[in-house]
Amino acid sequence: MLDPTFVRDNIEAVREGLAQRGLDVTTELQQLATFEAQRRRLIPQIEGLKREQNASGDQVARAKRQGQEVKHLYEESKARTQKIKQMEIELEAVERQRTIILETLPNLPHASVPAGKGAADNVVVRTWGEPKAFDFEPKAHWDLGPQLGIIDFERATKISGSRFAVLMGAGAQLERALINFMLSLHTNEHGYTEVQPPFLVSSTTLYGTGQLPKFEQDLFKIAGDWDLYLIPTAEVPVTNLYRGEIIDGRLLPLKYAAYTPCFRSEAGSYGADVRGLIRQHQFDKVELVKFTTPETSYEELEGLTANAERVLQLLGLPYRTVVLCPGDMGFAAAKTYDIEVWLPSQKSFREISSCSNCEGFQARRANIKFRPEGTGKAEHVHTLNGSGLAVGRTLIALLENYQQRDGSIVIPEALRPFMGGREAIEAKKA
Repeated sequence: MLDPTFVRDNIEAVREGLAQRGLDVTTELQQLATFEAQRRRLIPQIEGLKREQNASGDQVARAKRQGQEVKHLYEESKARTQKIKQMEIELEAVERQRTIILETLPNLPHASVPAGKGAADNVVVRTWGEPKAFDFEPKAHWDLGPQLGIIDFERATKISGSRFAVLMGAGAQLERALINFMLSLHTNEHGYTEVQPPFLVSSTTLYGTGQLPKFEQDLFKIAGDWDLYLIPTAEVPVTNLYRGEIIDGRLLPLKYAAYTPCFRSEAGSYGADVRGLIRQHQFDKVELVKFTTPETSYEELEGLTANAERVLQLLGLPYRTVVLCPGDMGFAAAKTYDIEVWLPSQKSFREISSCSNCEGFQARRANIKFRPEGTGKAEHVHTLNGSGLAVGRTLIALLENYQQRDGSIVIPEALRPFMGGREAIEAKKA
């Protein structure tokens, strides 16, 4: 959530910042200004009446000592109490309407984000590796997997419907190996603390990271009276670890890595990437989350992005890193780098990780603060998150980039210790 005080004092800057996202929020900002004026009128009036109410007790006592009639003072006090209640109800309604509007406004783009309205305006900041030149026509993973007997889409559809997959044998082993490889790298070399959070979270938790109330259609909610949803990403539970807490600033940055399955309805994506593992309702991901000070958050974003890139470098997978324009950024992000891996079958780069600095946007919603030196005034932390990496998409990239003419798949050296020393997934004999 945007800082209400900043919005109040910088209406035009907020309007211009959100216009970069392609949003016209003139009406919303006008409404916020109206509600702010009502708040500034009501709050001092209520406080004044409460001071009068507190002083009325002394006034009654003095009147009694002087033998004066006090009935009218009691009546005035009763009327004042009623007026305070009415004004507090009015203030509560104003606050609620103000919050509803603030909840719908996305984060402001950082000054370093390039202008643009969509993916075509994103800017490549670096590339790594060269796409392999095949001496045969490379196959797509949705052909390779079934032919090797390691991915079964048909049985998954029978079990659960479309956008699911069953990994079999070496496919399941490869998925597990990638998870262990990523967690080992991030914890042992990059200094993250591994955490295994719940895979079901409350609506309050989803509100804290910005999925609710705006994006409920993207979530899977548990039926019945449960206030629980399947997580769309580990970012949600891990960021909420410190919800409602004040962190000792001397401990920052705090860095966490978590493997979880992720569940998404993919609302609005019908017809997009319907084949294969690209866009599934359930997928595995290793997530990186940081809590930092405002002064260091952009340096930490560069580090987090480099940590995610390192996975692809060790696996020998060509990629490029792009900085997203405002029109292509997520709701909570102030700046995002997308890492896109090369897929030979599509002859294009596809997203495999998004690394974002949300600044204080999520921390304000989840009320996560820190004291800079362990003492003093508390302020909101900055939260960062990124995929390190999306496991299914990494598996896709491995299958396609390491495929051989006979249909077998070479296992990258860095991954072999996590595959029991296995060097290849052999093609089935004809």
